[in-house]
Amino acid sequence: MKLTITPLKPSAIPGDDEIMLEAESLLDSITSWKAGKTYHHTVKTYSHPKGPDDGAPWHARVSVHKPEEATMLQMWDKLGKDKAVNEKEFIPDIAKVAKVKEVSATQTIWTLYYTFSPPIISPRVFTVVQITRLSESSPRSGLIVSIPVDLSGDEELAKLEEKGVRGRYVSVERLLELPDGTTEWRMATSSTPGGSIPSYFVEKSMDSKIAEDVPHFMKWLHSLRKARNRMRPLLLDRGHS
Repeated sequence: MKLTITPLKPSAIPGDDEIMLEAESLLDSITSWKAGKTYHHTVKTYSHPKGPDDGAPWHARVSVHKPEEATMLQMWDKLGKDKAVNEKEFIPDIAKVAKVKEVSATQTIWTLYYTFSPPIISPRVFTVVQITRLSESSPRSGLIVSIPVDLSGDEELAKLEEKGVRGRYVSVERLLELPDGTTEWRMATSSTPGGSIPSYFVEKSMDSKIAEDVPHFMKWLHSLRKARNRMRPLLLDRGHS
């Protein structure tokens, strides 16, 4: 298959092996793309022009994280499980998410409702199937792939989508545990917000936008850790009462 922003019908979603093979190939090619700016001191960005089979150009980011910042499994716990629900917590533009259908243990269809400060653009609805795979063999790695889905042929599933302009995105992410214990986080995405927004307006801000997700995620992850640490003495006290 070819990973693009062209939406699939739920019945046409390929098997995991086919999807993951394409995702790995794409992720491995990122560092050969055109290098962009480095954001937040550590997030490197890359871009690739729209190819003949692509619906839009590609943008990517690569960052490496020390164990004290977050381990590979800590990151996977929030990115590889219920990713859409967790994204709502650290991506400010996401107002609502809903699980549409659990296709299998590794494939779930989600709809995400984005709101933006007016008068820039009206709300957008993105519906995707998210496919995940965790490999515990050395080096440990986790893959998350999001592919746009068209629910228009299924009245019951379509009811779960919010009202708004339909956008589309495809994304691939990999968490890879490196030999020194750090974790490399790679992500590549191709997207269109739909509507009448000029593509150049979207493209010029994509690198900085996807780079922002890294500190947003880490700040949220650390806030969860601090909250657990505050609760731990209370839980221990209750255990001894």
